[in-house]
Amino acid sequence: MQEEIIQEISKQLNITIKQVQAVLKLLEEGNTIPFIARYRKEATGALDEEVIRTINEVYEYQVNLLKRKEDVIRLIDEKGMLTDELKQSILACQKLVEVEDLYRPYKEKKKTKATEAIALGLEPLANEIMKFPKDQDLDTMASKYVNDKVPTIEKAIEGAKYIIAERISDDATYRKEIRKFVYQNGVLVSKKKKNAVDENKTYEMYYEYQESVRSIKPHRILAMNRGEKEDVLSVSIDVNQEDIIAYLNRKVIKNENSKVVEAVQEAIKDSLKRLIYPSIEREIRSDLKEVGEDAAIDNFSKNLEKLLLTPPMKEKMVLGYDPAYRTGCKLAVLDRTGKPLEIAVIYPTPPHNKIEESKKKVLELIDKYQIDIIAIGNGTASRESEAFIADCIKACPRKVEYLIVSEAGASVYSASKLAIQEFPDLTVEKRSAISIGRRLQDALSELVKIDPKSIGVGLYQHDVTPKKLEESLNFVVEKTVNQVGVNVNTASPSLLQYVSGMTKKAIEALISFRDQYGKITSRDELKKVKGITPKVYEQAIGFMRVLEGTNPLDKTPIHPDNYQDAMKLLETLSCTVEDLGTEKLKEKLKEVDEIKLAEQLKIDRYTLHDMMEALQKPNRDPRDDMPHPLLRSDVLHLEDLHVGDKLQGTVRNVVDFGAFIDVGLHDDGLAHISRLANRYIKHPQEVVSVGDIVDCYVYEVNLEKQKLSLSLLPLEQLKKGSI
Repeated sequence: MQEEIIQEISKQLNITIKQVQAVLKLLEEGNTIPFIARYRKEATGALDEEVIRTINEVYEYQVNLLKRKEDVIRLIDEKGMLTDELKQSILACQKLVEVEDLYRPYKEKKKTKATEAIALGLEPLANEIMKFPKDQDLDTMASKYVNDKVPTIEKAIEGAKYIIAERISDDATYRKEIRKFVYQNGVLVSKKKKNAVDENKTYEMYYEYQESVRSIKPHRILAMNRGEKEDVLSVSIDVNQEDIIAYLNRKVIKNENSKVVEAVQEAIKDSLKRLIYPSIEREIRSDLKEVGEDAAIDNFSKNLEKLLLTPPMKEKMVLGYDPAYRTGCKLAVLDRTGKPLEIAVIYPTPPHNKIEESKKKVLELIDKYQIDIIAIGNGTASRESEAFIADCIKACPRKVEYLIVSEAGASVYSASKLAIQEFPDLTVEKRSAISIGRRLQDALSELVKIDPKSIGVGLYQHDVTPKKLEESLNFVVEKTVNQVGVNVNTASPSLLQYVSGMTKKAIEALISFRDQYGKITSRDELKKVKGITPKVYEQAIGFMRVLEGTNPLDKTPIHPDNYQDAMKLLETLSCTVEDLGTEKLKEKLKEVDEIKLAEQLKIDRYTLHDMMEALQKPNRDPRDDMPHPLLRSDVLHLEDLHVGDKLQGTVRNVVDFGAFIDVGLHDDGLAHISRLANRYIKHPQEVVSVGDIVDCYVYEVNLEKQKLSLSLLPLEQLKKGSI
């Protein structure tokens, strides 16, 4: 059966059986996904992390599905009711729901109306009715079953109908067809509940709303579900049930001239209303929820990855600024490595309004530490703080710029054990100012300290299964950290926990080793760390960088297992390790025929290609290729904007219905999906990503609601109807 599962995965993912087998073998041997993706390309055919993870997930699902099939076959066989035909039908199932449909008639049932009727001895009557006799009268048939426990003919017929209704409900073929019909023709309907309270009219568009089950957008499914959970909406699936009854009549009734037809028709209606439809509606709603969840998680994951890949502000002196009203605004001066040099509190905002005194302090810090950039948190009092900082900058002889930084999760980090360990003598708010400043200097290193769910670049993340969301987001963080690599001498435990293969024990041992022996000068040294086993070393070392060590190869993503090959390559080019990253080496590598060289050096082409890239750019950071943050020096006011104005902004969040863009206002503007491109797009992520710097146009200004609508297209293109 394992071969069949592998074939199924190969077909599903459109990759070769050999690739699937290679991935499963490597995973079984204890290799991590980042390690396989980077250092076993020759075995997998260069499959990326996403595909490797999918192979693993699909394999686990198929194995569980097979186990359930075997369990169901065993349980039916134990009852002596298994036929070869039934066994083959179970084995042929592609989904768990299909297996459960086939098992339903043989399942031990709780007390139901049908089981009660069977206990009363009415099953033979149900059997007689289902033979659809030509001449027999139903009352005459039922009269034989009247006794002390079944006092009347009507009770006997009623019991028989319950048995028939349950049999119809248990038929796997009927359920499959009805489920398919409801998917194709059903409509998801939401209505506002009587006396429901929705103060902010959050769910107003869903008070009287309906959309086809087949085509409803994932974010609407989650919105309706949330409205239902909050007791504002009632949600159901409507479908023409007469069509389903007509289908069941055709399938169940074998002789339309029989005198029992009316009773069977009643049983069919009862079966659909009481048993089949509620069950299928639950199943489809559950499937829709899963569709919504998967879309929300996928969206959040893509946004998070882009955010984590925000290019670091290297070699900049930063002033972290955590805005507030009553408790004052906290300032944290950070050196170029993120080390706090000075903490201060100022009171430029209400109720204090000590503007001149605060301005003097900010200018003093800028001058004393030669501040380059001010990172302002986007929380409470952010609008007033931005205006205050812009005013300070105008009075400053030095060129200083500012950036509004998302505070999402900063308070979670500031109150965490980790923050207390880092800054035991500081208050929560002062730690928050440091975190805000560091997010600008190196978003990845700072954001890994926070639970990914709290980072705030998704939609409806609180409405999805927590375990599913956590697994997906942790995978994204792990993938990103390993793509970037970590400095073995400065990486925090928060960063190290995401490094391929690193265990808690290995991290503690590494930190202890650094504390005891000081700076690590080579990758080889890590073999001496007691908690780092040979397997941990193999999996992790390629992602650990020693930037100023004894061996120049240690600062590259080349794995130590391939150092000998790297030396052979350099020797072939008449170069040495001292030539890494030089123009001389780059020029020589340009002239190389990779295919011939791979044969000559007996190195697989994937390893050779990666090696050549690493030798040319030994310190390459994939984040350098991403859009750099857009810095500002003055405030923009909504009142100053007019329809058609061209602006430049940073994409802060991408959701199913559009993109939120920071153009320098207190709140981000929304560019609806219909205004992102002059062609049809399924999702905004086809056009924009978190962190993108975009030109956009003012589509609408709503001063009353303080909302800005944007377009990525000039308005004349919209007017022409070219969307």
